[in-house]
Amino acid sequence: MSFRGRTEFSGVVSQPVNAPLPPTGTAQLLALLDPYIPDDFINTRWNVRPARGPHRAFSAAQLWRVHLLTVLTPVHSLNLLLNLLAEQRAWRVFAHLPHRQRLPDARMLHEFRGRIGVSGLRAINDTLLQPLVEQAARWEQPLALIDATDLEAACNGFKKNKPKPTRHAKRPWVAARSKPGRVVGLSDTRSTLFDCGGVRTPPASC
Repeated sequence: MSFRGRTEFSGVVSQPVNAPLPPTGTAQLLALLDPYIPDDFINTRWNVRPARGPHRAFSAAQLWRVHLLTVLTPVHSLNLLLNLLAEQRAWRVFAHLPHRQRLPDARMLHEFRGRIGVSGLRAINDTLLQPLVEQAARWEQPLALIDATDLEAACNGFKKNKPKPTRHAKRPWVAARSKPGRVVGLSDTRSTLFDCGGVRTPPASC
């Protein structure tokens, strides 16, 4: 990425002609981009003290800068970023976190995303793009800007699905004509007392 000429944004002068940006995650890149973050705009709209509970330990601008570090550094996971934040001084300076031990946790970042919402992220992007669009309108060459509008993620589309009924291994019951039943019989042999004998008969006479 390079710049043509010298472009001014909110009183800040960018790098000279065709000067490449410093590598991702370096202190030079973070120091170059630090003045462009609209801290006052973010704190004015979302740095509201909760009605109940203690005061928030970190401002909305600080939490947004921590999220921005996942784009400006090679670390693209918030959990990994939080683990490395104590060791990376340049990252803490960019996020305006002066104390090495006092750092936001995953719960704070989650609550901040829920509080600011997608509409809040779009508002911050519009604030960042406004000086660029106004300046580019006076350029002679045509300029095309990529639309990187944040969209709501389908977080609930594949979670907690209703369990499907378990299919039985046996074949399902099919209605069919019944076969004629067989007569069920019981056979048994009984022992009966008996006696045998005979009487002598006289021979027949002729």
